[in-house]
This record gives sequence, structure tokens and C-alpha cells, in this order.
Amino acid sequence: MTLSAKGTTAAAGAPSAQPSAQRARILRAGFQYFGIGAFYLVILVAFAFSTQHFFSYSNALNILTNVSVIGIVALGQTLAIVSGGFDLSVSGVVPLGAVSFALLTNAGIGAPLAILIVIGIGALVDLINGLIVTQVGINPLITTLGTLSITAGLAYTLSRGVTIPFVDLDVGILAERPFAGISYYVMAFLALAIVISLMLRYTVFGRMIYAVGGNREASRLAGIRVDSLTILIYVICSALAAFAGVVVASQLLAGAPTVGVEAALTSIAAVILGGASLTGGLGGVGGTLIGVLVLGTIANGMALMMVPAFYQQIATGLILLLAVGFGRLRAVFTGE
Repeated sequence: MTLSAKGTTAAAGAPSAQPSAQRARILRAGFQYFGIGAFYLVILVAFAFSTQHFFSYSNALNILTNVSVIGIVALGQTLAIVSGGFDLSVSGVVPLGAVSFALLTNAGIGAPLAILIVIGIGALVDLINGLIVTQVGINPLITTLGTLSITAGLAYTLSRGVTIPFVDLDVGILAERPFAGISYYVMAFLALAIVISLMLRYTVFGRMIYAVGGNREASRLAGIRVDSLTILIYVICSALAAFAGVVVASQLLAGAPTVGVEAALTSIAAVILGGASLTGGLGGVGGTLIGVLVLGTIANGMALMMVPAFYQQIATGLILLLAVGFGRLRAVFTGE
């Protein structure tokens, strides 16, 4: 009984955790946010001196607008990584969502219903992923890599390899900017960030996600339905990726099978940069938002400096390596 009670408390992340553990979490979070915050400040100063119009409302709005698509994907990726997994298939789900939205609306289906159908398609993809991972026991890397190939292939097949423009441009309503130049999809991104952050911090479901990421077997022994939780997390992740596909299609007023192909790498980089661990149990929406902003700001600053786009991919890879290295350094200082 004593072991069970302790396991339940630890798995649920209850407030009765030992003070030393609480101090360790506070130290860990403080170290991470100080490091990434200082890094972001250095980036801002560097670009401010390197480009003329970097510090302006219009450019800040451009950064926020540009990071919203990958930010939506990264929110779902945060849940997957915190729970101890990850999802590579988002790089196929985003273009599949974009192409599906264009085809549905061109067929006369209204934008709201088309969005729901696309989200449902995305959810179905990771329902399959979740079932394969939990019931068949195939590694998430292999599973999501396989579904990445399938979904990307479907996007090309449905579109026949070409961009599908909207017949009715009004269906791109998410890209409209009703207030201070802020589009509906940016508002949706910020709203989703708030909801997921509150869910992770204040609900039993959120605490179970951290518990499963920290120790799956202990969570199972504590009574958490680990397999069901894992499947649900994958479903949410893919549904958000499909919605991101709708957003990018609304931006372009067309669906293309080539959009979002970098979503997996960039979203994982943002989450890891924000303090999450690929082993699970660490991370949060706040860190992910900072990670997304860092990557978006670097891309924006390099564009203002007329740096070729392919160098941005190199920068993303280097930042991911630095983030992992910083995570190891954090582990040394906080005793993880």
C-alpha cells in the first residue's frame, strides 16, 4: 500500500511532492528559461544592429504571423515529447491537410465544415499511429516515419503533384486580419497555446502526461491508462498538424503538397530548444513558444539580411544541436 500510494502521488504530480524535488524543478526551469532568454536577447541585439527595420511593429507582426503555423504544430509536438514520444508524421499531415482543405472547399463544402473534416483526417492518421505504437509495440520513430511517407504520398496523389488554387477565395477566412493586423489564425494559435498550457499545468490529464513521460511503468502501476493516454496525445498532435495545413492553405489561397515538409524537424527543434527532453517528462508550452520565437526570429533576421533560405535550414540544425548540448549542461548543474 505504501509503494502504491507513493507511485500514485509521483505519477499524478501531486502537490505533496518532497520539497527537494520541488526545488529541483524550480532550479531546472529557472536555468532553462534564463539560458534560452539570454540567447534570445543576444539574437535580438545582433539583428537590431545588423538590419535597419528589425525593431518595428510590422516586422514583429511578421515574425508572429510566420511562426504561427509551425507554432500550432509545435504545441502538439510538445504533448508528444513530454509524454515520452514524438511524431514525425506531422511533416506529411500538414501538406495533406492543406491539399484536403483545398479539394473540399473547391467541391463546394463550406470552410467551417471543411476545417472539421480536415482535422478529423489528421486525427485519424495519429489514431492509427497510436494504435500501432501501443498495441503492436512498434517504435514511435519507425511508426511515424512510415505514416509520414504515406501521408506525404497521399498529398501528392490527391493533388497530382500540383498546387490546387482556391476556386472561392473567401474560404481563406483564417488569413483575414480583423484587429491591428493580426489574423484569425494567429489568434487561434495564441488561444491554443493558452488552453494547452493551462491543461498541462492545472489538470489531472496534464499531470498524467508528465507522469507517463517520466516513467511509463510506474504510471501504469499507479493506475494510469497509459496506452489510452498515448493514443489520445497522438490524436491531438496530428489534429493540430492538420489544422496547421488549413492555416498555410489559407495563407497561400491554395493547397500544395510541398508545404510543411519541414514541420517535424522545426517543431521538434522548437520544443527541445524550449527545455523539453526527448526522454520525456520535461517541457511545457512556455518553453515551446520561446523556442518557436527563436527559430522564427532567426529566419526573419536572416531574410532581412538577404541570407539565402537554405542557410536557414543549416541554422535550424545547428540550433537544435546547441539546444541538446545546453540540455546536457543543464542536467549537470541541476543534478538530473
